[in-house]
This record gives sequence, C-alpha cells and structure tokens, in this order.
Amino acid sequence: MAEERNKRQQREPRKAAPVVEEFAEVVLNVRRVAKVIKGGRRLAFSALVVVGDHKGGMGIALGKSREVASAISKALRRAKKSMVSYPLYKTTVPYTVIGKHGASEVIIRSASKGTGLIAGGAVRSVLEVMGVRDILAKSIGASNPQNVVKATMDALSKLRSAAHIAALRGKSLNELIGDKKNVAAE
Repeated sequence: MAEERNKRQQREPRKAAPVVEEFAEVVLNVRRVAKVIKGGRRLAFSALVVVGDHKGGMGIALGKSREVASAISKALRRAKKSMVSYPLYKTTVPYTVIGKHGASEVIIRSASKGTGLIAGGAVRSVLEVMGVRDILAKSIGASNPQNVVKATMDALSKLRSAAHIAALRGKSLNELIGDKKNVAAE
C-alpha cells in the first residue's frame, strides 16, 4: 500500500502552490449581542471588518456568530466578496467628497504628497487598507463605527476618475486636463 502511494507521488509532478492575493484585514468593532428567548438570553458576537488590497480596493462586512473567532472569519469572507475598487490619484483622492450615513458624516479631502494620513477612528482604518497615504479626513456627528464606515464608503463612491469624467463629457483626457505647454504660454 505504501509502495503504491510512493510510486504515484513520483509519477505525478507536484502542483505549484496557488498564488494568494495579499489583503490587509482590520477588525474595527466586536460587540456582544443578545437575543431574548423563552429560557433567557442567547448571547452572540458581531464583528465589523474592513479588507483592502492597498491599490484602491476595499470591502466591509458584518459577521455574527456564537464565538468571536467565527464571527470575524465570517466577516472576512463576506468582506472579500464585497470588495469594490475606487479611483485614486497617486497617493490621495482626486478631489474633496462628503459622505453621509445615518447621523454620521465624513469629509475626505485630497492632500499633497508627504502630508500623511490625517484621519481618525474607522475612517483611518478604511483609508489605510485602501492604500491611501496622503489625505485629510474628518468624521462629524455620530461616531458609531458601522455608520462611519458606511459614510466613508458613500463618500468614496462619489469619486470618479479623470478618464471617466472625460468620457461623460465626450472629450479626450488631454482635452479635459489641457496641455501644460499651452497653458504656460498664455
């Protein structure tokens, strides 16, 4: 039996390990939740997770389970499935945007190179996993992590790339941005 297995292993070439995409994963919030039933309370855990690829892609999800570890793993799986890519300009966002969700409001402003990531709480975590390095952000209103993250996603969903705006206007990217040589001459 063992000899047959050894022969099979020698004949079959080893398969290369699958390429694993590296994601940044951050657990934003873990809460204990209770469901009241006939016999008392049934306790469970809720985990809010954000996943990013450091290239402008990001996804969030909420996982619930009886144990913390399984709640986090459920949330990570769902967050990877719900990843969305947002347009970035070098290490920042193209322009200022405001996002709202519930009582939370988030203002995200582009910043010059070297400014750093000036943001707090859940907004900072979301922008870090996206790969944004230079930005100014302010969270106003309720500081509930779920609402702040959703307000951040709302703000980011309002971003459009220069190529997309040019296509909407029916112009080429060079026509939209303009030639720097002609601008300097005027």
